[in-house]
Amino acid sequence: MVPVRTHLDCYPCFVRQAVAAARLAGADAVAQQHAVRSALELLGEVDGGLEPPRIADQVHRVLRAELGDGDPYLAYKEASTSAALELYPWLTERVTTAPDPLAAAVRVAIAGNIIDAGPTDDVPTVADLWAATQRVLAAPLAIDHLAALRAELERAPWVLYLADNAGETVFDRVLIETLRLPVTYAVKSGPTLNDATRTDAFAAGLGTTARVMEIGCDAPGVSLDMCSSEFRRVFASAPLVLAKGQANYESLSDAGPRVFSLLQVKCPVIAADIGAPVGGVVVRRAVPAPELVEV
Repeated sequence: MVPVRTHLDCYPCFVRQAVAAARLAGADAVAQQHAVRSALELLGEVDGGLEPPRIADQVHRVLRAELGDGDPYLAYKEASTSAALELYPWLTERVTTAPDPLAAAVRVAIAGNIIDAGPTDDVPTVADLWAATQRVLAAPLAIDHLAALRAELERAPWVLYLADNAGETVFDRVLIETLRLPVTYAVKSGPTLNDATRTDAFAAGLGTTARVMEIGCDAPGVSLDMCSSEFRRVFASAPLVLAKGQANYESLSDAGPRVFSLLQVKCPVIAADIGAPVGGVVVRRAVPAPELVEV
């Protein structure tokens, strides 16, 4: 597989995340400066040929160690999940009353991708999430492989669903409940940014909707060589994979035709790579054949 590579424009985003993590951890000004300087030192030494999630993983490991906080985004995740759950009844009503419930549910799941502490550390409010959902429901798909996804869903006996962020999990739940297929919902094995963990998935109500499993690592995206052998076996055997968000796209953009990326394009780097504008709503099938994965 050939993942998305890091561009020069990614580095200001890594630095912004360092500042945000330090502030979210409640560090004082001196501790904030020390943490950010440590992140800058790492960025000066890291292999720029790596894909962005791998560099983000290294940055946030340094930050968690420097700040003495294993989960600086905890309050962000809890607030995002709470806001999304407040919207959940409305989301399910929009889907169940839609002329095409599957298409509506896919768009609802993509609308949830607006919850992302990577580009901004502002916690989305219920009003923000409502507005994002209205926009995504009405917007044309910038990349539209929905018909192919629909066909694969009709054939697949089960689905592997790669989670992205806490709070977004509630929007994923709406899609999973619409699929009426067995779903394995894969989450991080530990905190990184605002990515969903098992705790976040259960807080969103996914414990009764899907089989929740950990991928065996706590890095952003899904870098298979970093994941557990159990997860690699599940990934290799999955007839259909739904990959939510930019980091999963960056890791799996060329992972093969059984992988569909569902996301909103949030930065020029991804826009250029995927061929859709910033703000674009994407259902993209990865076409190249996947490499064999050792298990």
